[in-house]
Amino acid sequence: MTGTNVASSPIARLIESRRVIVTVGAGGVGKTTTAAALSVAAARAGKRVLCLTIDPAKRLAESLGLGEMRSEAVTIDRDRFTSAGVPLEGSLTAMMLDTKRTFDELVIKYSSTKDKADKLLSNKLYQYVSTSLAGTQEYMAMEKLVAVKDDSRYDLIVLDTPPTANALDFLDAPERLITALDSATMRWFVDAFQAGGKFSLNILAKSAATILRGMGRITGGGFLEAMAGLIVELNDLFGGFKERACRVEQALRGPEIAFVLVTSASPPSIQEVLYFARRLEEANMPRGAFVVNRVRMPPERAAVGITEEDAKKGIADRELALDDDAPLRIVQAHADAVRLAALDMHNIQALRVGRTPIVHVAELETDVHDIQLLSQLADALMGR
Repeated sequence: MTGTNVASSPIARLIESRRVIVTVGAGGVGKTTTAAALSVAAARAGKRVLCLTIDPAKRLAESLGLGEMRSEAVTIDRDRFTSAGVPLEGSLTAMMLDTKRTFDELVIKYSSTKDKADKLLSNKLYQYVSTSLAGTQEYMAMEKLVAVKDDSRYDLIVLDTPPTANALDFLDAPERLITALDSATMRWFVDAFQAGGKFSLNILAKSAATILRGMGRITGGGFLEAMAGLIVELNDLFGGFKERACRVEQALRGPEIAFVLVTSASPPSIQEVLYFARRLEEANMPRGAFVVNRVRMPPERAAVGITEEDAKKGIADRELALDDDAPLRIVQAHADAVRLAALDMHNIQALRVGRTPIVHVAELETDVHDIQLLSQLADALMGR
């Protein structure tokens, strides 16, 4: 579906041309809010949008008018937008990633038999491993993304990722998960689990057997038995996981996907987002735009400044009752605002690397916590 387009805006071009937009950034820079605002902007432009989060921030649910984010897709009632003065030409659906459910679906899909899938799903250690194995959450997020990417119900998927430290794992997740499943420790357990389904250390090398016996004294033999069973069943899935991980990696490099890198104007945030931008470039993944939130904009008459006489006139025109030193304090506050705006502009210059466009979003008077404010932020992103 196609709707209104603001041709001059890099975000508008991404919404119009891409199938998936992934927002990434450090904690506290407004990444989740940006993802929601992008979703609203696309829905207003006529797109059928799915906003998918693996960072179930309460603020995202509140700003969309939901009590909480759910693992089932929830299409937000169009009347909520209409009553807020934000008409939608398209639709907006929200969903939170359920890591375990996604893992369960892969187990069922790739197990060689239903019996093997049932054995793995009922393994007492599976619930822990399915949510805590290195890279699992990030990998399952990509699995879910790839699964919904071709869903004909949606024109655009906006993925909100965790803060940058975890978002970096997002890039490495397929390789990390395969490495974990194909590690020497995993192979030890597979070798020790005999064909009859019994755990034995007799066939292992002495060093491996010694290590596992030591673990057994700490955790109990039942734990090793359960772990061995779990790993053997995971091993049955290995070929399917490996093939799928390669497909997931390729999908993230496709022309339908763009990464929007969100930051504030503070130097630490900018350095962090630049690091992530370099990682994307090294991985040959497309950078769509930088979004700089909470930019302090120059006040009126920034170029020429104001005098105490100007401040006195402004106070008189507004019939304000202020202290005698108010004009001096107003002049000082204006000078501070000019200086801070210039500092932000100076810091943002560091993002001018390559051809990645930069979108400035002015600092708002309040946190974004409802649909109306989200719509204002969407307007800013779209260059309105």
